[in-house]
Amino acid sequence: MPETKSSRKHIAVLAFPFGTHATPLLGFVRRISEAASDAKFSFFSTAQSNAVLLANRGEVERVKFLDVDSGLPNGYVFNKSDPNAPVVYFLKATPGNFERAVEIVVAETGMEFSCFISDAFMWFAAEMAEKRRVPWIALWTSGPRSLLVHLHTDFLRERLGINGPGEQTLEFFPGLSEIRAMDLPEGLVSGPLDEGVPLLLHKMGQILPKAAAVAANSYEELDLPDVNKLMKTRLPKFLNIGPFTLSSLLLPASDEYCCLEWLEKREKSSVAYISFGSVIQPPLPELTALAEALEARKTPFLWSFRGNPTEQLPLGFLQRTSVYGKMVPWAPQIKILQHSSVGVFVTHGGWNSILESIIGGVPMICRPFFGDQKLNERTLETVWGIGLGIEGRKFTKDGTMKALEVVLCSEQGKIMREKIAVLKKLAFQAVESEGSSTANFKAVMELITKT
Repeated sequence: MPETKSSRKHIAVLAFPFGTHATPLLGFVRRISEAASDAKFSFFSTAQSNAVLLANRGEVERVKFLDVDSGLPNGYVFNKSDPNAPVVYFLKATPGNFERAVEIVVAETGMEFSCFISDAFMWFAAEMAEKRRVPWIALWTSGPRSLLVHLHTDFLRERLGINGPGEQTLEFFPGLSEIRAMDLPEGLVSGPLDEGVPLLLHKMGQILPKAAAVAANSYEELDLPDVNKLMKTRLPKFLNIGPFTLSSLLLPASDEYCCLEWLEKREKSSVAYISFGSVIQPPLPELTALAEALEARKTPFLWSFRGNPTEQLPLGFLQRTSVYGKMVPWAPQIKILQHSSVGVFVTHGGWNSILESIIGGVPMICRPFFGDQKLNERTLETVWGIGLGIEGRKFTKDGTMKALEVVLCSEQGKIMREKIAVLKKLAFQAVESEGSSTANFKAVMELITKT
C-alpha cells in the first residue's frame, strides 16, 4: 500500500540548475531532512546538474534526485562564445518541464506533495503550491541587498530611469544610499524585462511576497537595520538562516594538492589566496596583469586556477614564482580562508565567497563580473569596510599592486581585518543555539511540519 500525504511528508524541491544555485539548495534540504525524520524529498533539476551534485555531494538519505527536461535541442553542443544559451533554452522549457515531472512522481508514488521548496528564481513554484493548497518556501542563495533591489525593480526604474547616469546614488533608498546605479545587477535598470533572465528576476520580485517564507543564506547582524526593516516590510516572513558554511553539515573537503601544508610554511597574514569561482575567469590581459603584480611585489600567493596556467599566464611566470607561489586546479577554500597565513582573498565577489571570507576573517579584493557581484563589491568596500574593489573593475598591474599594498601592508588594511573580525564573531553567534539564524530556521521548520 503506498504512503499517503497524511502518513508522511513529501516535499518537492525545485532547483535552478546553473552556477552555484543547486548546491546550497541541497544543503538546505539536507538540513531540513535532519530535523524532519518523517519527510521524504523529490529533488527536481536537470540531469547534468543532478549528476554534478551526486558526484560532489553523494546520495542524501530520503532525497530522490529526479531529472527535468533541460530544454536543450537534441545533439546540442556547448559553445564557449555563448555561455548563456543553456540558460535561455532552460527558461523556455519552464515551468512545463517541472510540472510534468511533478505529476509523474505523484502518479508513481501515490503521494501528494505537502510542501514546495524552491530556489527563489523558480517563481512558478508559487502557482504549483497554490494549486495544491500547500506552502511554498523559497530559498534566496545570495545576500539580502541583492534581493531587495529585485523586489523594487519597477520603483528603481522609475527613479533612476532606464540606462540613466551610472554614478547616480540611491540616496532615496533606505540602507542603500552608498550604492550607485552602476552597482546594480545588469538588466535591472537597463534594457527590456520581457524575456530571459531579466524577465525571470522581475517575475520573482513580483511573486515572492506570496511565499510562506523566504529563507536566505545570510544572518541578521550582517546588515544595517534599515535593510532588514525594509525587507521585512516587503517580505514579512524573510528569514536569514545562514551562513550555510556554519549552519549546515559539510562533507570533508579534500586537499589533494597539499594547500594547507604549503600555507603552514608562510608568515601570518602574508598570502594572497586567489579564486574566481566555478563560472568565470578574467580575460587573458587581466590574468597577465594580476600575475605581473604578484611577481613585482613578490607577494606569496595560492591560486586556484581553472584551465592551463602555462598557456594563460606570462611565459616563465610559474618557474620564477615557484619559491613563493603555488598554483592548483582546485583548493579547499573554506579551510584555506580560515588559515592564519592568508592575508587577502582576491575574488569575483560571489556571495558564497564573501561569507566564507567573513567566516575566515580575511579582507577581500574584488573584481566583479555579473549578477550581484558589483553590488557585493560596493557593499563590502563602502558599507562594511572589509575590502576593496579593484580600480576600474579590471586588473591592471599598477591597480593590483596598489590594492595588495593597501590590504596587506597599510593601516587601512589593519582596520579592515578588525572590522571583518567583528562580522566573523557575529556570524558564529547567529548559528549558536540561541542565535538569530537558529531561531529563524526553527520558524521555517514550523511551516514545514505543521502542514
